[in-house]
Amino acid sequence: MFLNTVLSFSQKLLGTVYEKSFFLKNIDWLIEVNILLVILTSTIAQSDFIGYFGIFTILLSAVKLLTKTGEKFELDLGDKFLLVYFLIVIISVAGSSLFYLSLKGFFKTLTYLGFYVSLIHYFKDNKEKIKHIFLAFAFCAAFETAAAFIQNFSSVGEISGWQDTSRLNPEEVMTRVYGTLKPYNPNLFGGYMLAIIPAFITLHKRWGLPLGILSAMALVFTGCRGAYIGFFAELLILGIIIYKTLEPRLKKFFVTLASFGALVISLIIVSITSLRARIFSIFAMRGDSSNSFRFNVYNSCIHMFKDNWLLGIGVGNQNFREIYGLYMKTGFDALSAYNIYLETAVESGIFALIAFLGFIICLIKKSVKNISNLYVLAALISISGILIHGFVDTVFFRPQIQFTFWIMAAIIRSSSYAKQN
Repeated sequence: MFLNTVLSFSQKLLGTVYEKSFFLKNIDWLIEVNILLVILTSTIAQSDFIGYFGIFTILLSAVKLLTKTGEKFELDLGDKFLLVYFLIVIISVAGSSLFYLSLKGFFKTLTYLGFYVSLIHYFKDNKEKIKHIFLAFAFCAAFETAAAFIQNFSSVGEISGWQDTSRLNPEEVMTRVYGTLKPYNPNLFGGYMLAIIPAFITLHKRWGLPLGILSAMALVFTGCRGAYIGFFAELLILGIIIYKTLEPRLKKFFVTLASFGALVISLIIVSITSLRARIFSIFAMRGDSSNSFRFNVYNSCIHMFKDNWLLGIGVGNQNFREIYGLYMKTGFDALSAYNIYLETAVESGIFALIAFLGFIICLIKKSVKNISNLYVLAALISISGILIHGFVDTVFFRPQIQFTFWIMAAIIRSSSYAKQN
């Protein structure tokens, strides 16, 4: 690989510098600090500020790769799919009719993928540090849970129209919490909690279970129906994995316990009027204005894809919005496609979508092979929830969730890498 040749040459020139430099020999500590800052600032900071720590992580990792002898790139099948996706994105941006707007979106994509590569190389040599990552996620989940409870019981008002109340009685209107994430939005908050709640799996059950239940309640308070669907998928996947690992004599007891839990949850949903109305609105189809809005956006985006199926329109939400205006139904402006797979196809074309899906499939296969690793299990559950939620929303592209996704992906990738070596 050409890149490994470059790294080898650089390491021969700078290897002695690495050995003599206190800064370089402790660079992993600085990388960890920046990774933790990406996680912790996600709860309170603006997008650009979070991104700075991601960029610092990439720069520090690049310095390490160029100076530490023996560092190199090794691509498995999933990495190759991701590389193909990235190359297609480059071509798509180069051919975009709004090149400069798309270029801004490209730099965001480059930051996320560079962050992912940096984490693979960091976790490869620092597997014991992964527990710090999950502790940071658990802390953020606990912090946001406290904020959600305060907002819910103080009946915080909406900043914008977050639910269709035109056909609801007053008691059916739900208080939707949005935590401290910026911009304030319950769907973003729901997607974020969906992504980080699995961190509690890695904690001792004395703390993990009660904190997980409280955080699940905070997720319910968001009123985010896509997060509800994603969380149901997370519980279902976790339940299947637990069932598969149990001894035969315990499987019947587990099924009974899970069925009882499902019954209790169903009774709670039925007994809380606002929650029942919110969940049932999922099945209202065109009868709910939010659902109808999404259907109109999907229809417009499908037409966008048909006209740009090969290489797409170029990445970036600003680029998307400009071109979407040519296809949208009057009165239904949108910032995104409200489906991450449709958005990927629209922005970068059909082959970019195939490559991205190939990467996801390889990632899931790796996690299944290493499912006995508790960190890998938590990462798989997190990614599954994010991807399911992605069918009905695009908060995935927000840095709070996007960075979390790539951290979880890197944990899975580095774990399987360590096993192979």
